[in-house]
Amino acid sequence: MKSQGYPAEILVVDDGSEDDTIAAATSFALEFAGLRIIRNEHKGKAVAVTTGMLQAKGRYVLFCDADGATPMEEFDKLLPHLEAGYQVVIGSREGQEAQRFDEPWHRHIMGRVFNFIARLLAVRGIQDTQCGFKAFHRDAARDIFLGLKLYEANGKPVEGAMVTGFDVEVLFLAQKRGYAIREVPVHWYYSDESKVNPLRDSFRNLSDVLRVRVNDWRGKYRQASAAKGNMRGFHAENTTSDSPDHT
Repeated sequence: MKSQGYPAEILVVDDGSEDDTIAAATSFALEFAGLRIIRNEHKGKAVAVTTGMLQAKGRYVLFCDADGATPMEEFDKLLPHLEAGYQVVIGSREGQEAQRFDEPWHRHIMGRVFNFIARLLAVRGIQDTQCGFKAFHRDAARDIFLGLKLYEANGKPVEGAMVTGFDVEVLFLAQKRGYAIREVPVHWYYSDESKVNPLRDSFRNLSDVLRVRVNDWRGKYRQASAAKGNMRGFHAENTTSDSPDHT
């Protein structure tokens, strides 16, 4: 980030970790003044990501997995599309230029089956909903993440890893609100330390997709006011000058 030609900030949202995450982030903050640490109770990735996205100050905001599965250098592939006016630009492990490294065959099959169901029931035309590398114009991010219903900050703390289908809800809302979405092929590296439980998490993810559809039928994703519709034409120049370019 220091080598880039634009100001930036890094938000580390700690999801109630019991390891050395806070110590490592604090140490790194001594070298990078733009790093902020936010400590949450353990409520899962959805709440942690939402916390960071709503706290971000940048013109563009990106969330990514802490294990670096998609290297930060891949953001250079997303940035031109944000600058071109796409309000939501997501990394994708599908497409001719995408590459997956060291992914077990069964994980790949699980992902493709889930994506087929997600496209059938909730999101149209998106080939990879689950890649943890998604960027937004800041106002679009606030609109979308304030509208999420599956996992809210006022929920109870959880135990153990919490792998969910919240990415589908994010993209469902982005499409429902009419934001321009671009899917960009990226490089992605499988980690042996992945906390995904094939049976438990597949069931939860499928349940989340169904809950998104039910929530929509019940009108839970209606916008709070017509004013939000004004953000459809949001472009980079509609930001304050004292904010970092990227988060």
